[in-house]
Amino acid sequence: MDALRIGIVGLGTVGSGVAHILRDHAERNALRAGKQLIIHRVAVRDINKPRGVDLPQSMLTEDPLSITTDPDIDVVVELMGGVDLASKVVRSALANRKHVVTANKALICQYGPELFQLARENDRTICFEAAVAGGCPIIAAIGQAMAGNQITSLQAIINGTSNFILTQMFHQNVSYDDAVREAQEIGYAEADPAMDVEGTDAAQKLGILTQLAFGTSVTPDHFPVQGINTLALDDLKYADELGYAIKLLATAKLVEGRLELHTQPTLIRHQRPIAQVDGPYNMIELTGDAVGKAWFSAMGAGQMATASAVVADIIDLAIGRAQLTFQKLDLWGGHPPVSLQPAEEIERRYYFRFTVEDRPHVIADIADVLGRNEISLASIIQKEAPETDELAAGAYPIVPLMFMTHRTREGLIRKAAEELKNLSCVTTPWVCLPVAD
Repeated sequence: MDALRIGIVGLGTVGSGVAHILRDHAERNALRAGKQLIIHRVAVRDINKPRGVDLPQSMLTEDPLSITTDPDIDVVVELMGGVDLASKVVRSALANRKHVVTANKALICQYGPELFQLARENDRTICFEAAVAGGCPIIAAIGQAMAGNQITSLQAIINGTSNFILTQMFHQNVSYDDAVREAQEIGYAEADPAMDVEGTDAAQKLGILTQLAFGTSVTPDHFPVQGINTLALDDLKYADELGYAIKLLATAKLVEGRLELHTQPTLIRHQRPIAQVDGPYNMIELTGDAVGKAWFSAMGAGQMATASAVVADIIDLAIGRAQLTFQKLDLWGGHPPVSLQPAEEIERRYYFRFTVEDRPHVIADIADVLGRNEISLASIIQKEAPETDELAAGAYPIVPLMFMTHRTREGLIRKAAEELKNLSCVTTPWVCLPVAD
């Protein structure tokens, strides 16, 4: 049987998972690929470091470019992460006429069009299913299964770490910090979870999906990005009382011929399927002009979910299916780009949560700021303060105060936010989140 010889760059969590699937299920892989899938050589940062898969020492190297220039290697699997060195590795692999499989969303988001062009010039293919949504085959869904549609809306939970943290906070009644520590202990969150909890990871993935669905090349600095790291457990409880779940939602949708983009913690009505996705799972809700709504969901965080997508790409290359899609169908932006809607013009409803002194005129002061900025209120909820004699003379109890607005523009919300900072009755931090209707 013919063989496809594979060079892996990076043998961390995902790389070890890929090696396990390729070695432990060699017979199954060969049957599905039509040829043997052989790990030929692996680049690691430290040859002497213990790792999650046992490979012969002779197979390892600390020089990633020796993988890309090895004439016996057919496919380079880039799993090292980062951008600068990863870009150098991928460019070298393509220049040496090797196919590339990557799970690197930052690389594809930042350099995708350029790397895709280089691949085509060298008659080679880049596969990147694992870069978005872990084990959920959303890249193939948009590029192939939904090819008969113009996608009009894309709303997605595409960071499993953040979704796990929010789920634990709400269902286990724990603080944000405790939920983050649990995610780190399980392996869903890195020692430094900033990329996940600040929204950057989801925003990079949204950039990739936006390029595929709408032909528009964007990076996270082109649209509003907000993480879950400012949320408190109380916000999840208050939202639930109002009939909503809070999820880190990545959105791209057509509005009067322009593209509305944002990645933010968002209130979503309980009855919507995407509001019911818990734990490290991802879900992408696509709306197509022909098919209507379609949902795709799978594990979005964890070693084997991502490794599964990497191996699927390798099998697609072995069969030749990936090359056909890449070269003939122009998977990366097969239509004219859609222009972006300015963030200030985004229209939606908003949720505010303040912590205020329970004294006369507080609600009026906040409502006055919002009203002068043309923001209409749909509802106001104030939690009752307990009666107590323990307060110092002239002091007031501190209570939470929630506002739900009618539809308004992001630009007006930003103007009001600057004025709200100057109200002495409002303590910081306070929270403002969009509502997805």
